[in-house]
Amino acid sequence: QVQFVESGGGLVQPGGSLRLSCAASGFNFNYYAMNWYRQGPGKERELVATISRAGDVTDYARSVKGRFTISRDNAKNTVYLQMNSLKSEDTAVYYCKVPTFASWGQGTQVTVSS
Repeated sequence: QVQFVESGGGLVQPGGSLRLSCAASGFNFNYYAMNWYRQGPGKERELVATISRAGDVTDYARSVKGRFTISRDNAKNTVYLQMNSLKSEDTAVYYCKVPTFASWGQGTQVTVSS
């Protein structure tokens, strides 16, 4: 059974940092690229970052480029999202997922507010 468990969210002030983690199970993690998505209040879900199977190729939404870093540890079946210089518009529920899989995790809430 495919499962994604996101963690690391919380309340942070503008300009602060958070590191999100996503533990994956139920499939061969090494074989798949991984994405982070987010859905802000009243907004559609959007793709934030993507990382290749080996972790050597990454890409980011324009809104987060230069501030967020995606990485993965294939030995731990885990993908990370380091978020720096956070802004109020980064407030959202963050999810990880294999792009071609239907399964979603419960997400982790990130709130950026003073």
